[in-house]
Amino acid sequence: MRWEGRQGSKNVEDRRGQTMKRVGGGIGIGAILIAIVAMLLGDQDALGSLMNDALQGGASAPTTTQEYRPSAQEQELAQMVSVVLKETEDVWADIFREQLNQRYQPAVLVLFSGSSTSACGSAKAATGPFYCPADRKVYIDLSFYDELRRKFRAPGDFAMAYVVAHEVAHHVQNLLGITSQMDAQRGRVSKEKYNDLSVRLELQADFLSGVWANHAHRKSGFLERGDIEEAMNAAAAIGDDRIQMESRGYTVPESFTHGTSEQRMRWLRKGLETGDISQGDTFAARVL
Repeated sequence: MRWEGRQGSKNVEDRRGQTMKRVGGGIGIGAILIAIVAMLLGDQDALGSLMNDALQGGASAPTTTQEYRPSAQEQELAQMVSVVLKETEDVWADIFREQLNQRYQPAVLVLFSGSSTSACGSAKAATGPFYCPADRKVYIDLSFYDELRRKFRAPGDFAMAYVVAHEVAHHVQNLLGITSQMDAQRGRVSKEKYNDLSVRLELQADFLSGVWANHAHRKSGFLERGDIEEAMNAAAAIGDDRIQMESRGYTVPESFTHGTSEQRMRWLRKGLETGDISQGDTFAARVL
């Protein structure tokens, strides 16, 4: 991936080095929201953390206690992520203007170390990168790069770029009203049906990530040989079926919320090959 020497985004909020300080008491609406998300996604770590916060009688807020000195490797990674974010801003600004007759409103990317807060509740390294529609921010602990390489066996700069692009794609869905339409179905449909909607939302984000990569490469020659394979490997590594098989030894398809490895790779590839946002209506697709 040709990112060195390129301009980074101005929409990066660096919270690295901040620690969590407990303030107030009880559980706020943000915590309730992230509890719902945790239950839907089966994220027991995030849910358990939230319950622990409640039992200890307070919420948390970031406060800087000492100067944070990242390693040279981490600084390089932070710069790369900033460049990727800028590339998403440029591409989506063009697509919104030329194809949707709208103005793209960039997301803010929050870099944190260990833990932080969001309008959707606690942000922790253990939960991985995520997008919070309530504050329109992407949250990421850069240690996920190592986790992607070690735990998921999906190394490479473009694997990380795909992760960032996927979370930005959720921001695109939010701007287009797709997220709110899906949220409106919560409580109106069965858990199994809502899980199916969640899978469709995630696969569409994979597709949009591919669309971004297609346009970024055509716009500025962003990709290098092997980049697409890195992204495909990452998409396969975080499929519901593979994660469940490795953690449980079996799969429960009706509990899937992000899609299988094959589905994630297929929709990502479709976005990469077509670059056409009109071909990514996963909600209308009869076969995912």
